[in-house]
Amino acid sequence: MLRLTVSTEEYLQIGENVRIAFLGGSKNHLRIMVDAPKDVNIVRSSVLEQKITDPAEKEKLPKYYAEPELPEKYRKKKLKSNIIITKGNLEDNR
Repeated sequence: MLRLTVSTEEYLQIGENVRIAFLGGSKNHLRIMVDAPKDVNIVRSSVLEQKITDPAEKEKLPKYYAEPELPEKYRKKKLKSNIIITKGNLEDNR
């Protein structure tokens, strides 16, 4: 299993002919585009889960959970600005 952090408009290349592009989204939703040949079968997990009626088989399906917040080491650092604007003049307090 590989876990990646990607930016909008980045993509993953899988093999020679499958590309997954990340188009953006909100907190709970992510828009992706899958560029693959027509002979590649692409199915949502919810559709697969609906087709399985045996509870024992459903338990065998992999489950993935979103992390509520990234650990500190993966967060972008916020830059502190030392610029103060007073009465239309620009001061640089460095």
